[in-house]
Amino acid sequence: MKTTPKKLLTPSRRTLLKTGAAVALSAPFVSRAWAATTEINMLAWYGHGEPDIVGEFEEANNVKFKPKYYAGGDNMLALIAQSPPGTYDVILSDGEFVQQLNAAGYIEPLEAADYPFDDMLHEDFTKFPGHWDGDTLYSMMVRCGHLGVSYNTNAVSAEEAESYECFWKPELEGKVGHFDWHLPSLGMISLLNGNGAGLWDLDDDAWEAVQEKTMTLRPQVGGFFDYGGTFNSLKNGEMQAMCGIGDWITGVLEKDGAPVASVVPKQGGIQWTESYCIGKDTEKADIVKKFIQYMLSPEGQVKSAKMAAYPGFAITKAGRAALIDADPKEAIRTGQIDKMTNDPITLIKEGRIHYRDIPKQQDLEDWNDFWSEYKNA
Repeated sequence: MKTTPKKLLTPSRRTLLKTGAAVALSAPFVSRAWAATTEINMLAWYGHGEPDIVGEFEEANNVKFKPKYYAGGDNMLALIAQSPPGTYDVILSDGEFVQQLNAAGYIEPLEAADYPFDDMLHEDFTKFPGHWDGDTLYSMMVRCGHLGVSYNTNAVSAEEAESYECFWKPELEGKVGHFDWHLPSLGMISLLNGNGAGLWDLDDDAWEAVQEKTMTLRPQVGGFFDYGGTFNSLKNGEMQAMCGIGDWITGVLEKDGAPVASVVPKQGGIQWTESYCIGKDTEKADIVKKFIQYMLSPEGQVKSAKMAAYPGFAITKAGRAALIDADPKEAIRTGQIDKMTNDPITLIKEGRIHYRDIPKQQDLEDWNDFWSEYKNA
């Protein structure tokens, strides 16, 4: 279901972002403007424009989000390319696609000092790859999550799920599904092939090997699914393992009692990263900036982590602390507590997580063409 300036924050705002004082937070983020409701056109993954995320911000700021949803960075780029300039005020981008947005002139530069970089949980998040062009910021990371082996716990054991090889388990024939986007699934096969940190930087031989290994999985595959199909096929047991996803899908089902789980296997996992950009030529840059700041506040980070559509990880220290306080059960379930064995930050530091990227030695079209061939095999 997947490249990153200096107007100083006032001391009170910086303090708020770091301490998470709920009462004080209402001052910068929930001032109502008694005027006609402002519509904000959003391009995003499903869930980001829903009431559980934007409802309080809308009410407090007299705005209304009009979301257009997509799945996959390729689809996002196509939608923008097909729309008149200025169509979208705020764009949620997968982190690895920010460079393309910037190169195409689709987004505005941001003021880095407007955002809480000194409160990030990991140093990589301050200069996230692709979000910057030199010292100029173009996209602000707001959440992330990890991809690995997702499985039905009645069909795959925890031990078996420690390797991507479990997708080839004979008993799963016809019951392995794919989230229908090439980057996550082919990235996992690249990890299984031992490419490690070079999983996106494949020479001809390594790319051929990934294609060959992927094709051997085809007899196991029972379908290729969008967000809703992925969710439902795991929920009803039609699919008993899913390649290309993680807790962003299984977490919702798990909390509802379904026998599913996701794990980062021994070959490593892939991080999806979601970031907000301000659309080129928008007349609503100020309110969009305020919204991005809201999503990076402790309150916004808790909403993001607990998103009804699909959960994610808080990326700020204050956000994590607020999540632990607001919902300790969810914090424990997702490992968002310091020194837990599945703490997402610990996994990054241990080198077990690789940031999702685009192919380095092939074009995206090459991967997409193979994906079409694979689906039709």
